[in-house]
Amino acid sequence: MNPKIAAYLRDHAPATPCLVLDVDRVEQNYRRLMAAMPLARVYYAVKANPAAPILDRLTALGSSFDAASWEEIEACLAAGARPADISFGNTVKKVSAIKAAHAAGVTMYAFDSEPELKKLAQHAPGARVYCRILVENKGAEWPLSRKFGCEMGMAKALMVKAAEWGLDPYGISFHVGSQQTQTGAYQAAIARVAMLFTDLRQAGVNLRMVNLGGGYPVRYRAEVPEIDAFGDAIMGAMAEHFGNALPEMVIEPGRFMVGDAGVVSSEVVLVSRKGEDDPVRWVYLDIGRFGGLAETEGEAIRYAFRTPHDGGAEGPVTIAGPTCDSTDTLYEKSNYRLPLALDCGDRVELIATGAYVTTYASQAFNGFKPLAEHYI
Repeated sequence: MNPKIAAYLRDHAPATPCLVLDVDRVEQNYRRLMAAMPLARVYYAVKANPAAPILDRLTALGSSFDAASWEEIEACLAAGARPADISFGNTVKKVSAIKAAHAAGVTMYAFDSEPELKKLAQHAPGARVYCRILVENKGAEWPLSRKFGCEMGMAKALMVKAAEWGLDPYGISFHVGSQQTQTGAYQAAIARVAMLFTDLRQAGVNLRMVNLGGGYPVRYRAEVPEIDAFGDAIMGAMAEHFGNALPEMVIEPGRFMVGDAGVVSSEVVLVSRKGEDDPVRWVYLDIGRFGGLAETEGEAIRYAFRTPHDGGAEGPVTIAGPTCDSTDTLYEKSNYRLPLALDCGDRVELIATGAYVTTYASQAFNGFKPLAEHYI
């Protein structure tokens, strides 16, 4: 438990469910990332947590931003970010959003298809564009494969076409999946990008940038490699495949930047059993999948819990949310165990919940209010 957050919860006892996030920890994570990959430019993935205090702090630190919508771009601009420091990284954009971004001075855009490239040529003429390619997501606890990216051959043809259509073919991007636990995923992707750079150089296209995406993990219940291990693997692969002709490097951390900076405080609503002799208790919290814990789908992201009774005797549990929806069951197969003394009215904390929880929260499913947020 973050001591600063623990003190805030003790002194203020905010109503649950709520997120308490330490903005100083976000700054620490930014500096750790910069130390691990000093040649890369950080574009914070705003979708992970777009709260103004986070954007304000990162702008002051000199961060750039990866935005998924015009609304996220507006939030970055409101925080003082320069338009030139914002990448419109969604490969599926409305024409109105492209027009607004271009008018605001945003110059860098992602794409992965000819129709999207055509929209950019028409509505953001002269923009720097980068093509996202498909890569393996093995090792990622929250994979992002198939929906975004295109095959290598298509990427080559599209980047040639980008130059023909008056755009600036700036670079290539990939994403190895969120909460990626294997450093080798980046090494394999970099090798593919290097081949594409060579093919396009022979075709007369001068690429200058590699966007390495995000995916850098945080610790939940299991240990993960430290950010230095990812930095070493990435820089080693870049040197191996590009030699002294290193292109510009962009990274898009989201979860790594804010995940372990936040804690969700929740109340136990009910502890019950389905049968007199059933050893498994059902623990219902006042937050669930619709309250922001969407990444528990498939029990993919497994948050760690802290309770007032830690250290006492434990037993197996199924953990669920408060709504009248059977899919609002968080953990049934992941072998969670919680103290036998746990009872309704107890407060529990879900650790490392600073990423994606607030943005996934529904507005009023079953009438429950959206997750409250406290930035300290």
